[in-house]
Amino acid sequence: MELISKYFPQLTDIQKNQFQMLQKLYEDWNLKINVVSRKDIDELYLRHVLHSLGISKIQSFLPGSKILDVGTGGGFPGIPLAILYPQVEFHLVDSIGKKIKVVEEVVAGLQLKNVKTTNARVESVSGKYDFIVSRAVAQMETFVHWVDGKIAKKSLHERKNGILYLKGGDLSEELKVYKNTAIFPLSDYFEEDFFETKSVVYLPLKFKG
Repeated sequence: MELISKYFPQLTDIQKNQFQMLQKLYEDWNLKINVVSRKDIDELYLRHVLHSLGISKIQSFLPGSKILDVGTGGGFPGIPLAILYPQVEFHLVDSIGKKIKVVEEVVAGLQLKNVKTTNARVESVSGKYDFIVSRAVAQMETFVHWVDGKIAKKSLHERKNGILYLKGGDLSEELKVYKNTAIFPLSDYFEEDFFETKSVVYLPLKFKG
């Protein structure tokens, strides 16, 4: 928790309490349904929570905006971002039912009112969103295909609506077909070694009516 406070010193008492609760909630649920590896549970705040919050260093979300988290797994990056932005609507989607079950229980435990969940493939989800977030669930080309038609027409933010994707390693080959991507190394924002090869990839997407 000290790690989160280090980079996000302006948290309210409610937010601090919610972030504090994450460790026990995930430890308890991981005993029943294994959604996070044992090593990652021990480093939950570094490998999952702070990594998820890296998106907020690139793009802050305005009240009333809508964010889609694709392949959320155990609730990352959606749950940490939902704690950070209580006035923003988050829709967390995963095709694996047991993972969504854990997400729903964690959301209930935290009393988050700004999160809805869906157990489905993202292609079947309707709705339009300002940004689509994810943690490297597929190659970018595949991911873009999955989320086709899910971007809102009006941009509420200075940055155009699109994808904010947490990725690691060398991205040059994967992204060469996209001329308008921007890559933001998380090592520019976080000093821990874990972030040396981690980035946020931003890809603006056009509205399709």
